[in-house]
Amino acid sequence: MELEKIKGNTYYINAPTNIGVYVFKNKNCLLVDTGMNNSDARKIDEVLIKNGLHPKYIVNTHHHLDHCGGNTYFQNNYPGCLIYTSEKEKVSMENIHLYPTGLFGASAIKELHKSNKPLMVDYVLKEGENKINDEKFEVIALPGHTVDLIGIVTREKVCFLGDSVFSKETLQKYSLPYLYDVDKEEETLKKLKEIDADYFVMSHSDEFIDKEQLVKLLDENLNNIENYKNQIMELLDVPLTREDILENLAVLNELSMDFNQYHINFSAVSAFVSQLYNKNLLQYSIEDGKLYYFKKPQ
Repeated sequence: MELEKIKGNTYYINAPTNIGVYVFKNKNCLLVDTGMNNSDARKIDEVLIKNGLHPKYIVNTHHHLDHCGGNTYFQNNYPGCLIYTSEKEKVSMENIHLYPTGLFGASAIKELHKSNKPLMVDYVLKEGENKINDEKFEVIALPGHTVDLIGIVTREKVCFLGDSVFSKETLQKYSLPYLYDVDKEEETLKKLKEIDADYFVMSHSDEFIDKEQLVKLLDENLNNIENYKNQIMELLDVPLTREDILENLAVLNELSMDFNQYHINFSAVSAFVSQLYNKNLLQYSIEDGKLYYFKKPQ
C-alpha cells in the first residue's frame, strides 16, 4: 500500500477497499472509509505513519463492514478520532446486527455475522456543504447500494464515491449488482453525471478516473442493471420463486457463489423483484408453501 496523490491535499491509498485521505496543514488527516478490520486498519496506519500523518477524522460512506470495520482500530489508537456518516448509515453501524439480519430475514445464521461490536458514530453529515476541521467538504446523497450511502467531494474537486458506482473490475467479477433499492441506484447513477468534480475514486478499483471515464462507467452500470431486469422479465414468462430466479441467473451469467455471496445475490434478486413488482409488471401466487412471481399480462 502507498499514499498516492490525486490533486492538492487529496490522496488515496489503493487497497482492497480504497481509502480516501485528505491532509490538513498541521498533518492531521481525514480518512474516507477504513477497511474491513483491525488488520486492514493497521496496514493503512503504517502508510499514514510513513508519511507523517495523524488520522483525526473518518467519514464512512456506508455501513458495510469493508468500509467501516477499521474504525475501532483508529479510535483506540488515536484518542479523539471522530467518526462521521449519514443518518441512516449511523443506525446500521451502531446496530451491527441489522446487516446480517437484512440478508437472512431473521436473526442471522452465524456465518453471516462478521462483527458483533457496534461501530459508534460521533456526527451525522447532511447533504450539501459540511465543515470538518474548518475545511469545507461537499456531501452527496448516493442511495441505492445501501439505504443512505454518501459520497464526499474535497475542495480540489475530488469525489470519493464509495460503492455507489461499480468499477469495470467489479462488474466483471460480480456482474449481479448488490443493491438495496434499484430505483434509487438508477437515480444516483444519473445524478452523478451532473456532479461538479474532476476526479473520482471508487472503493473497489485499481485507479481513480476523470469525468469522461466516469460518464462511460455510469452508462455501463445502468446498462448492466437494465440487462438484469430484462433477464428476470424473460425468465418470468413462467412462474418462479426468488430462489429459482437466482438459480437461472447464476447459470446464465456464470455467477460463482460461496455461502456469503449466495445471501448477497439472493438479496440483490429481491431488490430487482421489488422494483419490477412495484412498477406493476409482476404478480404472484402461493402454492404448496412457495411464493411464485410471474409476468403480468399486458
